[in-house]
Amino acid sequence: MTKHAHSAELVRLYAAGSLREALDDTAKAFEGASGITVETKYGPSGLLKDAITGGAAADVFASANMEHPRALAHAGKSGPVVLFARNKLCALVRPSLAVDPTNLLDRMLDPGIKLGTSTPKSDPSGDYAWELFAKADKLRSGVQAVLAGKALQLMGGPSSPPAPANRVIYGALVAGGKADIFLAYCTGARAAQRENPGQQIVQLPDALAVGADYGLTVMSGAPPAAYRFAMFILADGQRILADYGFAAPNLPAASIP
Repeated sequence: MTKHAHSAELVRLYAAGSLREALDDTAKAFEGASGITVETKYGPSGLLKDAITGGAAADVFASANMEHPRALAHAGKSGPVVLFARNKLCALVRPSLAVDPTNLLDRMLDPGIKLGTSTPKSDPSGDYAWELFAKADKLRSGVQAVLAGKALQLMGGPSSPPAPANRVIYGALVAGGKADIFLAYCTGARAAQRENPGQQIVQLPDALAVGADYGLTVMSGAPPAAYRFAMFILADGQRILADYGFAAPNLPAASIP
């Protein structure tokens, strides 16, 4: 866990790994404005949800989907779930591999191409990849099973190796030859490309496009400071999320870059 400040009041944030940079900055801004400490734990949203269900001490949960926080709310472990950010799936592609939106599906189906994903159920990024496979099946019957069968679930699972320190895991996996194409959040793909300038980002064609809705909830019995932090994410935090490439639904459309 990471602590950003020291005060008598503490908010424990469990959040999707794709939110790390944006919510670290949001936590720092909140601490500066309120004097309240935010302690952060990042990881795959499904695993974090399971940890909270098992009794882990969290006050605020920021998930990369709506399903996991809603499961906590339905179990009486948290309050209402609010949509606070949106993301999309992109393809992060190794240098020199000729891929564009028109041939992306062919490339993913190529037996010689290593296709990387996160782990479904444990990590919403993996669930979104499987959603893409289902959409592909509507274009070409039978390819869903082929894609699911060849997909390398390289991260996000209970036994997955930890992310390398101070590196974006998507880019590290592609740079290390573990995947030729990695289906990743667009925000993460952009961060990976900054670290690995030769890597390519390919937008999904409309027929395969998959969006990601991020849900925020405050745990039952959390201190008032947790509600203050959640409201900060829904207000001041929206600009920070937009700066990191997320669509921030609480900002006027004209103000999102």
